[in-house]
Amino acid sequence: MSIATLAAQPATQGLVEIHNVHKSYGGVPVLAGIDLTVQPGEVVAILGPSGSGKSTLLRTINHLESVDRGSVTLDGRLIGYERRGDRLYELREREILKRRTQVGLVFQNFNLFPHLTALENVTEAPVATGLLDKDAARELARGLLDRVGLGDRADHYPRQLSGGQQQRVAIARALALSPRVLLFDEPTSALDPELVGEVLDVIRDLARSGTTLIIVTHEIGFAREVADRIVFVDAGRILEEGPPDRVLVTPEHPRTREFLAKVLA
Repeated sequence: MSIATLAAQPATQGLVEIHNVHKSYGGVPVLAGIDLTVQPGEVVAILGPSGSGKSTLLRTINHLESVDRGSVTLDGRLIGYERRGDRLYELREREILKRRTQVGLVFQNFNLFPHLTALENVTEAPVATGLLDKDAARELARGLLDRVGLGDRADHYPRQLSGGQQQRVAIARALALSPRVLLFDEPTSALDPELVGEVLDVIRDLARSGTTLIIVTHEIGFAREVADRIVFVDAGRILEEGPPDRVLVTPEHPRTREFLAKVLA
């Protein structure tokens, strides 16, 4: 299986459908009836204030968070549940892990294994899941590290890499399982300002490749540049969505206008 095959999905894959999703913690609602459809190959940027439910929404897509009510499907298939009649039943962990490989998630804080090199971090998942043997996984990993501009850092450990380099390794690791959709949870928030650009350049490349991307970000200019659609979330609800030039320039909801006035000031 070639690097190109694993790193890019056909435009018919990557349909994410979120229907009436609710989630509470200790009786406090975090998601309050989210409905969102992301088309294959679409790039959606999710904006909103801290605590609005953005990260929780991402984590429900790959079932790192279960939902209290509603459903999330990828290409028509539930990730963490199966339907029996009119009820949903949570799958066993092994089956959840298998289905979760179709959804790549890049965290804020990289989450690399500190005892593994960059190459080993990228190689680990394809081997552990049985997708590739060790030699094929190493070949794929080298190609993906080249793609994110780190071919010369393959044998470096995370502690030997800058924050921007670690995040690029994390992106390569997410790509190694050939996910149908890639989720980014504030991918630049843990970086020094001078390192942000190198990570955003990699995401720009992915956006051009036709991969379905859902990006929680505070980088408004970047969202305007790469996103097909902006989704504004507050208090666990989608208050507004639409093309970047409309939502960011002439927002309709007063809460969107208030938020943008503060972050763009």
